[in-house]
Amino acid sequence: MTHRISRGARVLAASLGAAVIVPIAVGATPASAAPAVTCTSSKAGLAAKLQTDITAALANRRGTVAVGLYDRSTNTTCTLRATTSFDSASTVKVTVLAALLWDAKKHNRYLTSTETSLATKMITQSDNASTTKLWNQLGMTKIKGFLTAAGMTKTVPGTGGYWGLTQINVTDEQKLLKLVTAKNTVLSDNARAYILKLMGQVVSSQRWGTPAGAPSTVAVHVKNGWLSRSTGAWRVHSLGTFNGGGRDYMMSVLTVGNSTMDYGVATIQAVAKVIHKDLVPTTVAPQRYTPTSQPTEAFPAVPAS
Repeated sequence: MTHRISRGARVLAASLGAAVIVPIAVGATPASAAPAVTCTSSKAGLAAKLQTDITAALANRRGTVAVGLYDRSTNTTCTLRATTSFDSASTVKVTVLAALLWDAKKHNRYLTSTETSLATKMITQSDNASTTKLWNQLGMTKIKGFLTAAGMTKTVPGTGGYWGLTQINVTDEQKLLKLVTAKNTVLSDNARAYILKLMGQVVSSQRWGTPAGAPSTVAVHVKNGWLSRSTGAWRVHSLGTFNGGGRDYMMSVLTVGNSTMDYGVATIQAVAKVIHKDLVPTTVAPQRYTPTSQPTEAFPAVPAS
């Protein structure tokens, strides 16, 4: 990754019950042309409340927003633009770590000390160099093998080493978070615990997004991504899982077309706050996370187009 391009084209990879349909205006398009937030829940009234509140949180927000929510505690699901594709930015780093652990399990081995160091930097600091080393070590065959095993059939790995341009959508990101948070045959219990441990140790300046408004009764695990390219302005994404106090839920919010990084963060956090409030209404949520306005992440090269 040695190309040099203009700042405007550089990727900043992350630090990088029954369905009721309600029209939601997202971005600059008319409300009648926009897709709707759709929710289902086993808890009476919860689906309608979430739909109303997520819709309100996104009212008048510009750009394209996709939302995925799953709460095991109440069998609640919400989606918006679940199959729309986005450049992954650094959210793909969770997939890289999961693929590494999946492959290690296949070969009945532990991670090496080098792999552990790289994985820790990749997730907790969103270190790009560490990601590139692990991405290259795995190679396309193993990465695609994990995606197949995980059922992430619409995730397309970035080519030419451009892992930040992996194509992702809410449906597949929610599949990944479900694998990380519940027993399954793809990831071992130790692997899942390791991923959550690192996502729980992300540096403070990168713990914004989906954790905004999280109640004090849940443990927070997060991985964010943001990047700017010459077209589509800023991509800003956040993946989060939340468990404890009888709660067990996860959300993915992906955005593109943001005028600034902070605008995208604000959109994500508006959605996250109403979701946390609706799922855990009796707990006062602390203001834990604040985005940095001065990202320090290195700029990996990306194609100019």
